[in-house]
Amino acid sequence: MSEVGILDKLEQISIRYEEIAKQMVDPEVINDMERYVKLNREYKDLSEIVSTYKTYKEITENIANAKEIIQNEEDLEFKALAKEELDEFVNKKIELDEKIKWLLIPKDPNDNKNVIMEIRSGTGGDEAALFAGDLYRMYQRFSDINGWKTDIISISDGDVGGFKEAILSITGNGVFSRLKFESG
Repeated sequence: MSEVGILDKLEQISIRYEEIAKQMVDPEVINDMERYVKLNREYKDLSEIVSTYKTYKEITENIANAKEIIQNEEDLEFKALAKEELDEFVNKKIELDEKIKWLLIPKDPNDNKNVIMEIRSGTGGDEAALFAGDLYRMYQRFSDINGWKTDIISISDGDVGGFKEAILSITGNGVFSRLKFESG
């Protein structure tokens, strides 16, 4: 997709974001909780894209201003300062270009779902049970760091520590998107 096409898409997303914001304060929408939750989820999903787009627009304006100063300014120190800023703005624009491309990739519809995780010790007896215990603690800590809630559904202790089997429920924002490739 060309840069103009991407900017048009970002502008459409920004307009939709503003429409959603207006709808969310409408008393009719507030009374319809199902619709309100759906709009709130879409609003949240679009917020990072819109924020990045606003920053992108600022950076492109700053680049244009810096180029104008470099062309029209006679003061050499001011011109040199504008060139330094231009380099910074161009680097920031390159970063934002890449970030925007990633943000515009369609999301998996399951990304916001929760996860039931099973950790089982494999062949290897006591060492496998200890390793399963380490895995359990690792995922528990990872969940805590990400602000997710972990509930134990079933747990079976090993003979010398660790677990023969641990089944847990992990709930929170973006759990499936972060854990969907965990297996083995």
